[in-house]
Amino acid sequence: MKRLLSALLLIAGVSTALGSYAEKADATKPTNVEANQMEYDDVKQINTFTGNVVLTRGTILMKANKMVVKQDPAGYQFITLYAPPGGLATFRQKRDGGPDQWIDGQAERIEYDDKAEIMKLFSKARMRRLENGKPTDEVEGEFISYDTRAEFFTVNNTASGDSKQGAGRIKAVIQPRAADTKAK
Repeated sequence: MKRLLSALLLIAGVSTALGSYAEKADATKPTNVEANQMEYDDVKQINTFTGNVVLTRGTILMKANKMVVKQDPAGYQFITLYAPPGGLATFRQKRDGGPDQWIDGQAERIEYDDKAEIMKLFSKARMRRLENGKPTDEVEGEFISYDTRAEFFTVNNTASGDSKQGAGRIKAVIQPRAADTKAK
């Protein structure tokens, strides 16, 4: 029973890790994880969900073939989402700052470091900011690093996180913002 309670606390901790870039209201919502299987290693503090994994918490929605959650002795969590063969792992969540602002992303592998509050997307990576259902900014590359505190993106042309000559190109689409055109 103690191990089951520890596993449930670790799952609840996933929501704390995600709360740093989520809409503030998400922090008070329950975390729901559905999968075909779950394994919990109490000694190593590793929780592994496999098979059509779906995590929801408030406005947060994450989908993957496999999700691994590791917790360090200080309680920080490190979450890795793995795509299904031939597919992509995905996330979507409402942003603070407006009634209909969202961020979503996809990649073959997505990592979130709770301590640094950094999300990394590896291979076939793409992130979009949406406002009223329309993309405002969009970036694509083989690697995207997203500082959730500063809302700062870095996009590189290799999955190692380095940009190399001849390795391909990154893409960015930045939509014009409507300026206040009212004359006073």
